[in-house]
Amino acid sequence: MRASKVITAVEAHAEGEGGRVITAGLPHLKGTTVKEMMQFMAKHHDDIRTLMLQEPRGNPALCCNAIVPPCHPEADAGFIIMEQTEYPPMSGSNTICVVTVLLETGVIAMREPVTHLTLEAPAGLIKVKATCKDGKVERVKFRNLPAFAMHLDVPLDVPGYGTITADIAWGGMFYVIADAGQFGLGLTSDEGFKVVKACEAMLAASQVQFPVTHPVDAEFTGPTISQLTLPPDQEGHDGISAVSVSGGTYKPGGITGALDRSPCGTGTSAKMAVLHAKGLLAQGQEFVNAGPLRTTFTGRIEDTTKVGPYDAIIPSISGRGWISGMSQYLLDPSDPFQSGFTVGDIWAG
Repeated sequence: MRASKVITAVEAHAEGEGGRVITAGLPHLKGTTVKEMMQFMAKHHDDIRTLMLQEPRGNPALCCNAIVPPCHPEADAGFIIMEQTEYPPMSGSNTICVVTVLLETGVIAMREPVTHLTLEAPAGLIKVKATCKDGKVERVKFRNLPAFAMHLDVPLDVPGYGTITADIAWGGMFYVIADAGQFGLGLTSDEGFKVVKACEAMLAASQVQFPVTHPVDAEFTGPTISQLTLPPDQEGHDGISAVSVSGGTYKPGGITGALDRSPCGTGTSAKMAVLHAKGLLAQGQEFVNAGPLRTTFTGRIEDTTKVGPYDAIIPSISGRGWISGMSQYLLDPSDPFQSGFTVGDIWAG
């Protein structure tokens, strides 16, 4: 057996969303912050992202994380988030996967009944509270970075669907958000194709009609991700969300993304910022958000602040994660697919 790369990873999911966690085999990543390390990886080692997320090792709905040494003195560990088309500065489901892996594999010592730790994400420091019992992480709660709305109830002309009303907000990524009723959808898992098709059309339209730039960090632009929502139901959910993780350039009539299997942490944060801006969610009020599998994340507005000129919330998100496997991935130097591959039956483009 020969290999030019050997990458060790722990397979995990958070409320259904796969978040592979690389624990060994990365090259040296230069940078004085995790954000700089992410930028170095994107520029010089993006083949690792595609190798792990594309075939034959990955799939369109999978996310991946790289555990890196923290740069900030307060952080216990750093992590770089990788998705199919970008390196998000923050992700809720991936945070939950990373914390579950770090504690349950002993990389960071678990303390029962509660372990407190700090992670350094590309977006900044993330304070985490993990509830633990009998060696298992039962629930992860983290204090997210400020979330804020930039556009509320704007008319968005979506080719193939007509004009809808949408919001655009930051929750760790820039989201375009709309009520699923405008598309006649109930956001169940069996509607996945229709949901992604509508989300990607909405995303493409918003990028042209309402492009946005983060008021503090101009490197973060968007929208880069889309979310459809529904109001409270009879099952105790305060809201229902379906997020499409984009797979590339939208093609009318085609499908170019994958449905987030979880309720999405940054999406929940962005939705909470919109609700707060509209006077529909108060500080201290919990928000139980269900995803397409009807698994849930629980959000809460912990505080309020400002981000540039925008009123913002500081949300917390909590959810559960599970380890599903441990793997070593090899790359033979003669393998014709050194960076993975995609095929048009299940991949965009």
